Amino acid sequence: MSYDSVIFDNDGVLLTLTGMDAHRDGAREAFARVGVDAPDPDHVEAMSIGVSVPRLESVCAHYDVDPARFWRARDAAISAAQRAAMTAGEKHPYDDIDRLDALSVPLGVVSSNQQATVDFAFDHFGLASRFETVRAREPTIESLRLKKPHPHYVEAALDDLGVDDALFVGDNESDVEAAHRAGIDAAFIRRPHRVDADLDVDPEYDVWGLEDVVRIAE
Repeated sequence: MSYDSVIFDNDGVLLTLTGMDAHRDGAREAFARVGVDAPDPDHVEAMSIGVSVPRLESVCAHYDVDPARFWRARDAAISAAQRAAMTAGEKHPYDDIDRLDALSVPLGVVSSNQQATVDFAFDHFGLASRFETVRAREPTIESLRLKKPHPHYVEAALDDLGVDDALFVGDNESDVEAAHRAGIDAAFIRRPHRVDADLDVDPEYDVWGLEDVVRIAE
C-alpha cells in the first residue's frame, strides 16, 4: 500500500550508531560538571543511554544532585560527544541514504536523541532539506517521559506534516510501539546491529534497507 508520508527514526536508521565509548565519556563529563568526580561505573553506564526518569532520580539522589541540573549537563555533554564523532567521521549516514530521493511523499524524523544533536547532524551531512519536520528531545526530564515508546513526538510529527496515514521506520521495539500507539504502521529495519533481533512486537514490515522502504511507501 502507499502512504501519505514516511517518518524515520534517526540513529541506527538514517545515521550509524554512536559508539558506546562516546556515550560513557559524555556521562562522565556530566557527572564532573555537577561536581561528582568519581561516579560509580554502574551509574555512568546507567546514564549513558536508555535512561528512564526513575533511574535518573535514583542516581541523582545518591549524589544529592538536582536531577534537572544533571540532565541538562548530561544531554549537553553527550550531544558534544556525538558531534565530535560526526566531525571525526566515526558517525555518518548509511550508504543507502540517497534512496530517499525516490520518495515523493513528505518525510519526517522522530528521534529520542537530543534535538541539538539531530539538527547538527542534518546540517553537517546536508540532510536537512530532505525532511519537512524533525522532532527530537529537548534537554528536559519531561522529554524522557515523552520519548518513544510514548507516541508524543510521532503525533507531533504527524501534525507538522498534516497527515494521518504514515509509515514509521525504526530499529527498536520502542519505535514500533510508538507508531502503533500513534495509530500508524511500522517498519522494522534490520541494519547490521539488528540482523538477529527478536521482537516482542509485530511491525507491519520487516525491511533490510531504505530501498525496501521506498518500495513499500510508493
